[in-house]
Amino acid sequence: MSALWIAHVTVTDPEAYGKYAELAGPAIAAHGGHFIARGGRFVQLEGVERARNVVARFPSLEAAEACYHSPEYQAALNHARGASERELMIVEVQE
Repeated sequence: MSALWIAHVTVTDPEAYGKYAELAGPAIAAHGGHFIARGGRFVQLEGVERARNVVARFPSLEAAEACYHSPEYQAALNHARGASERELMIVEVQE
């Protein structure tokens, strides 16, 4: 089953977060992920609003989790820490 990587983000340092985005995209692609939503328009219905929302689809929950723990993604994530407030989850898709 495929899985969705869902991130809700408030960027506090655009320059540092830009470096994260530059490195994260290739790490996600290397693990079979592709973006299906990336910072587009949204309507907040419940909970904490974050200005940036990103959804990527992976071949499996395991592939998405492996991406997160990979050295490439962790190197990217070092730029997001301190440059954003984020929630990130992986959800298996019922197909």
